[in-house]
Amino acid sequence: MKKFLQEFKNFALRGNVMDLAIGVIIGAAFQAIINSLVKDIISPLIGLIANTDLSALQFTILDVPIRYGSFLTAVINFIIMAFAIFLLIKTMNIIASLGRKGNEEEPEVTIKICPYCQSEIHINASRCPHCTSEFIETEGAD
Repeated sequence: MKKFLQEFKNFALRGNVMDLAIGVIIGAAFQAIINSLVKDIISPLIGLIANTDLSALQFTILDVPIRYGSFLTAVINFIIMAFAIFLLIKTMNIIASLGRKGNEEEPEVTIKICPYCQSEIHINASRCPHCTSEFIETEGAD
């Protein structure tokens, strides 16, 4: 049991798990902000057309209320949340790419082309493994 608790502690305190927990908490808070934006600002503005709050719109079939206004509110919440996450990820990718542009180096050449069969071979090869042609290149020659 002690080993099990130690494994759980190691798992729970790893960086990835903590990052995920923080992300979930911030996401829940952000969702509350989006819900308030839609419920308290956007829905009433859209509801001006119907002279009622958007989330209150409904119709009844056989004494069963169908709350399509509440569904529309949830769709608006989703669209705003998805767009905000898209912008956040796009911005983070742009920031990450700025740091990489200055650090890019030319990749090390590890292959060359056989002058006889045009196959790719290792840069240090003196015989082509495909056509078995033997060739000797001087250092630095292309």
